[in-house]
Amino acid sequence: MEFDRNTRPTALVIGAGLGGIAASARLARAGYQVAVLEKNARPGGRCGQLARDGHRFDIGPTLFLMPEIFAETYAALGERMQDHLDLRRIDPTYRIHFDDGLQLSLTSDLNAMQEQLEAVEPGSFAGLLRYLAEGYDHYHLSLRRFVGRNFYNLLDYFSLQNLPLLFRLKALVRHYDHIGRYFNDPHLKAAFTFQNMYLGLSPYDAPATYSLLQYTELAGGVWFPMGGLYRVVQSLESIARAHGVRFRYNTPVKRIEVDGGGKRAFARASGVLLADGSRLAADVIVANADLPYVYRELLPDPAEARRLERKKYTCSAIMFYWGVDRVYPQLGTHNVFLSGDYRQSFERIFADHSLPERPSFYVHAPARVDPLAAPPGQDTLFVLVPAGHLDDLAPQEWKGLRQQARAAVLSSLADIGVTDLQEHLKFEYNYTPPDWLRVYNLAKGAAFGLSHDFWQVGYLRPHNRHRRYRNLFFVGSSTHPGGGLPMALISARLTTERILEERASGQRPLARQPAAQDRSSREAALGSLRS
Repeated sequence: MEFDRNTRPTALVIGAGLGGIAASARLARAGYQVAVLEKNARPGGRCGQLARDGHRFDIGPTLFLMPEIFAETYAALGERMQDHLDLRRIDPTYRIHFDDGLQLSLTSDLNAMQEQLEAVEPGSFAGLLRYLAEGYDHYHLSLRRFVGRNFYNLLDYFSLQNLPLLFRLKALVRHYDHIGRYFNDPHLKAAFTFQNMYLGLSPYDAPATYSLLQYTELAGGVWFPMGGLYRVVQSLESIARAHGVRFRYNTPVKRIEVDGGGKRAFARASGVLLADGSRLAADVIVANADLPYVYRELLPDPAEARRLERKKYTCSAIMFYWGVDRVYPQLGTHNVFLSGDYRQSFERIFADHSLPERPSFYVHAPARVDPLAAPPGQDTLFVLVPAGHLDDLAPQEWKGLRQQARAAVLSSLADIGVTDLQEHLKFEYNYTPPDWLRVYNLAKGAAFGLSHDFWQVGYLRPHNRHRRYRNLFFVGSSTHPGGGLPMALISARLTTERILEERASGQRPLARQPAAQDRSSREAALGSLRS
C-alpha cells in the first residue's frame, strides 16, 4: 500500500479504535490520504464485539451517553447520526441491588424517583434536585472550558480565567465526601457515586466534578443503539471508507520510525515499520494505541515510558460473556449489584490491586431492548466485575480470582431469584487483566487506561502531540481529554484540529515557553492548588 506522494498530504493512523477511526475520517474529509493500520482482525479496539450461536456481546462499553457528542462527529463528516444509528432510550437506566435487599430503579421519571428516595431518606429528593443542578453546571462548564479544547501550555490551562473554575468544579474535593452535602443515607451515597467506575475510579479518590456523570444519565439519558455499541464503530468505519480511508487489519506495527537525530528543529516521524518487515511513510503519524505502549514499544522512548509507568492507572475488570438457554426476567437492561462494605470494596481494588471478597458488579442484558442480541427464548449476559490492575511487585493469581468473581456473581444473582444460571449456561468467554494487556496492549492490564484524577486531566494529561516529533500525534483515552467513547470522539476532533491548524500555519511551532516570571506564577498557582 503506497500513497500518491505528489498530490495530497498523507497520514497513517495506528489503531482502529473509535478515536482512530474518527480521526482518520476527519483527516480524509479535510483532504488527507489516510490509511489505518490495526493489529487485530476487526475494528473497534475495546469497543469490539463477540458473536456466537446467535448471541451478540459488546466487548467493552455498553452505555451510550452524551448523544450530542456523537451527533457532532457524524455532522462533521457530512452525515446525520439518525441515518446510521437507531437509538432507544433506556429507562429506568439501572436497577440497583444492595446487599441488604434494597432495590432502586434510577429513572428520569422524577415522580418515581421522589417516591423511591423519600422511602429511603425523607427529604432526599430535594437533595437529588440540587445534585442534578450541580451536575448540569459541571457538565456544561467542563465541556466548554476544559474538555472540548486543546491546551498548548500550562499557563493556558491554569489561566486567571480558568483557576476560579477549577474550584467551582470541585476539582480538588473528593466525590464521596462531597455527596454528603446532598444525601445522608449510605445507599443513596453509593447509588449516586458508583458511576465513577465508568472511568475506572474510586469515588473515594475521584474529583467531585464527576457528579456530571449522574446528570448526563438522568437528564441526557442512557441510550442503546440497535445492533449494540459496535454499530457505532461499524457506521463510522463505513463513513471513513466512503471518504477514502483505507483500512488494513491483521497488520501490527513494530516501530514508529523517526529521523532528525539530535537536531530538535528537524526531528520528525518519517513512517512505520510493520511486523512483516515492510515500511510505510507519511507526512503525519497518529497513534491510537495505548500511549504507554507507544512509548515503550513503538518509538521506543525508555525515559518517557518510565515516566508514564509511574502515573496512576485505573482499575481493571474481570469480564464474563454468557450465552444462556433461557430468559431471566429478574434482570433489566442494566443491573448494578453493590457490595455491602462499599469503602472496603474499593480499597481492595485500588490499594491491594485485588478483588473484594464480595465484589460489586454490573450485568448487561441487551436482549431486553434488542431481541436480535440473543436467540428467541434465550439470554445474552455481559458481566463486569471491577478488579485491581496487574501488579508486578505482588503478582496476582488470576485464575483463582476469576473463579472467585464468578462464584460471587452467581451467589448475588441467586439472591434475586436467578438460581439456576449455571445449569442453563451454554458457553462462556471471559477476560482478565492479562487479556486486556495481551489483546489491547493496555499498560498494567488496566481496562480503563490512565487514571483521571486532578493531576492527570487537561494539560496535565499526556498531550496529543509528541513534544519532539512534531508530526507525531496521539488520539484516544490515554491523551486529553480521557477515557470513554464520547471522550474518544472529542479526542479525535481535538487532534485533527491541531494537525490542520499547524499545517495551515506552515510550521510546527513550539509551545510558548513561559518567562521566568510566568514560571513563578505557575508554580505559585500549583502550590495553592495542592494546599
